[in-house]
Amino acid sequence: MTHKAGFVNIIGNPNVGKSTLMNAFVGEKLSIITSKAQTTRHRILGIVNGDDYQIMFSDTPGIIKPAYEMQASMMDFVKSAFEDADVLIYMVEIGEKELKDEAFFNKIQNSKVPVMLLINKIDTSNQQEIEEKLAYWEEKVPKANVYLISALENFNIEPVFDKIKELLPESPAFYPKDQLTDKPERFFVNEAIREKILLNYKKEIPYAVEIETEEFFEDDTIIRIRSIIMVERETQKGIIIGHKGAALKKVGMEARKDLEIFFDKKVFLELYVKVNKNWRSNDRQLKRFGYKD
Repeated sequence: MTHKAGFVNIIGNPNVGKSTLMNAFVGEKLSIITSKAQTTRHRILGIVNGDDYQIMFSDTPGIIKPAYEMQASMMDFVKSAFEDADVLIYMVEIGEKELKDEAFFNKIQNSKVPVMLLINKIDTSNQQEIEEKLAYWEEKVPKANVYLISALENFNIEPVFDKIKELLPESPAFYPKDQLTDKPERFFVNEAIREKILLNYKKEIPYAVEIETEEFFEDDTIIRIRSIIMVERETQKGIIIGHKGAALKKVGMEARKDLEIFFDKKVFLELYVKVNKNWRSNDRQLKRFGYKD
């Protein structure tokens, strides 16, 4: 039997549904999802296995013009997605017309690997707009395989998946067939906590936060986790904790529930808040948190 395997990398503007799409393909919540821009900070791999194929889906940060060092590192993850792709998924939402970075768009138009252009969120539109956008993108990226989808509603995902399998190169598997991702367990703990901060706090707070899991102990019946929420300023620490610790308690409770579903086991989660000044612009700290090699 011929075996196919390859890297399918998903790129696009912020909030077009890249994480929702990858989770739909993988069947697990690997990427956190919120309505806020820059929810995805890292490049996250989700592995889908069949008897005769292995697909490494890669979710990437939304394309932006970097304002500080951490955002520049996030865009480096996007650049790397162009370099090792066997199939490139360029994802747009029904209302948008262009990529925020012209150089990235030129790379898509001149890609040497197959490009799949997915027009997402068609469930929020009407037939006339859908037809107009389909014609627009077919003209803009003429070499691409264009599909109309709704990642949230799981509409047209199966035909896209079948086309990806068709486009994959022949290759042995890159990872063990029972492996779901390339990220360690602590990464998903950090992301679950960060998602709840994105959902529960406003303005700059979620973007000034990084999570570090210091302890992760698992036995037969429970996982015990101790995580630190890093902020850049003392005032942010007070906001994260909230009056009598209520805000921090809410984040911990919501994250624990998600982690119990993810790990299928009871979780005990301890959260602490520390100030780590200007970590987003500090090379040493960015290496520590996995944004730089």
